Amino acid sequence: MDFEKISNLNDDELKTQATQAGEQLFRIRFQKTLGNTEGLKKLKTLKLDIARIKTVARQRTLAAEKAAAPVRVNEAPAKSTRTARKKAKKD
Repeated sequence: MDFEKISNLNDDELKTQATQAGEQLFRIRFQKTLGNTEGLKKLKTLKLDIARIKTVARQRTLAAEKAAAPVRVNEAPAKSTRTARKKAKKD
């Protein structure tokens, strides 16, 4: 499946596609252990599809988190306590 097709799916459809691809991957791996070599080419495409689905889902969660989080203004970093400890040791 293309990345564009996957990105156009809604969240429920993404979940169903992920479960279907996972089940197919399990079946093909099981057949592979039994010695059946049919569908081995499909393994790579299934793995890629699952990775694409997970990527789109992660992008959506990150976008939602970014939209929900307030924008932070750049703040100065906290002062280092290391120099204060060094001065205290010298005294």
